[in-house]
Amino acid sequence: MKIAQVTPLYEAVPPRLYGGTERVVAHLTDALVDLGHDVTLFASADAETRARLIPVRDQAIRLDPAPLKSDLAAHMTMLAEVLKRADDFDVIHFHTDMIQFPMFERHADKTVTTLHGRLDMKDIGGVYERWPEFGLVSISDDQRRPLPLANWKATVHHGMPGETYKFSPKAAGYLAFLGRISPEKRPDRAIQIATALNKPLKMAAKVDAADKVYWETVIKPMVDGNPLVEFVGEIGDHQKSAFLGGAEALLFPIDWPEPFGLVMIEAMACGTPVIAFRCGSTPEIIEDGETGFLVDTLEQAVAAAGRAHLLDREAIRARFDLRFSATAMARRYLDVYGDLLAKRPFAEEPLADVVTPLRGLEGRSFAANA
Repeated sequence: MKIAQVTPLYEAVPPRLYGGTERVVAHLTDALVDLGHDVTLFASADAETRARLIPVRDQAIRLDPAPLKSDLAAHMTMLAEVLKRADDFDVIHFHTDMIQFPMFERHADKTVTTLHGRLDMKDIGGVYERWPEFGLVSISDDQRRPLPLANWKATVHHGMPGETYKFSPKAAGYLAFLGRISPEKRPDRAIQIATALNKPLKMAAKVDAADKVYWETVIKPMVDGNPLVEFVGEIGDHQKSAFLGGAEALLFPIDWPEPFGLVMIEAMACGTPVIAFRCGSTPEIIEDGETGFLVDTLEQAVAAAGRAHLLDREAIRARFDLRFSATAMARRYLDVYGDLLAKRPFAEEPLADVVTPLRGLEGRSFAANA
């Protein structure tokens, strides 16, 4: 198939440091190429990909030092480039939420849109009611809750290339927190859990401008002078294996309906169990008592973190390989693409070979184990 992948422009593909959506797009794109498909990636020029790259901006927005820049203008320019080439593709896979809908109405039948964010915000529902012709993919079943009547085609859990993460058979005796310093990620809970257990906590996190007050007034006072807590700051992919692999457990104490949470499967790839609050997608990702523990209270989290070392790290890595590899994710998306193509008339003979075996998959969910 000839497939276009259209990514947000906020981070490089893959991100240099923190970043979720663009990292998933990078891994999906490369996996599709490895499976033999003709893939074109629309992204900033600093992307690293095995696909054909159409650069639409000189660099990703977040780390661009220019003091004044327009996110909207950058994305509109990219969408214009995609639209100009729309007839070149069998499938156009958007990861840009809903901004493309008005421009691609006449091409809606060849598009797939994966929604990567939360959907419980005012005004969002009206967009999907206005443009119901665009097929949507959720990254967890829980993500769909605010929009149960949207045009959902499948749920496809994220995947990562296993070779990116080194399995660690033995932990170094600390707990880990990896993510953003923000109220909904609850780094305060992570500090409280570690303190209650008298265990070292390493925190690798970025502080966005929007969260600086929270960092300065809530988290930094809990870190400063606490001999158990080491604030590492923001880290990149090349540092994650050592950081996550050395941990007895990853603490994922979220307090919001997180649609997925990549760090959970990154930890699993290293063999590290995850202690996650039962919120959002966590029950779909963590197998309680196998790849980590699901908890509802701080007391339960403390108890779970205290027995995380009893879990089998090799079994955790095996579950990652089975459920959350980049290849498993790509194959699920190929099923979605095939289902899309099966509903369209074909003018080109070669596509029939791809689509025919995939007919009858309407409505299937691909979130189950690979």
